[in-house]
Amino acid sequence: MAEEEKKIIVDEDWKQEAQREKEILAAKEKAEQEEEKEEEPRERGPLPEGNLAALISMLATQALFALGLLQIKGQEERKPDLELAKYNIDMLSTLEDKTRGNLTDEEQKVLSNTLSELRMGYVKVAG
Repeated sequence: MAEEEKKIIVDEDWKQEAQREKEILAAKEKAEQEEEKEEEPRERGPLPEGNLAALISMLATQALFALGLLQIKGQEERKPDLELAKYNIDMLSTLEDKTRGNLTDEEQKVLSNTLSELRMGYVKVAG
């Protein structure tokens, strides 16, 4: 018997099916990439107006973190950093001194109340 030449038969349907599978996988991959993009943190919203109340709040928040009176949920509790807390309280005190006579009644009240609360918190944590 003569050795018959083996013929490879490629079915056109098989090619079309492979192409369809390739397209489906590409579509799935693209959808997964879009989902990952959606899960990424979105850009932050607009920032609040820059004013004295925002500055007071920012410095007070830093002092509260340093005192350990304000914690971030999910993070381990940190020891108070009294030196950093004092620095932020002193910054607010300097702000009060330098703006004396130039603030509205409400601004002055917010600043003095914030300083009083922070100073009491400092004494409580330090003592």
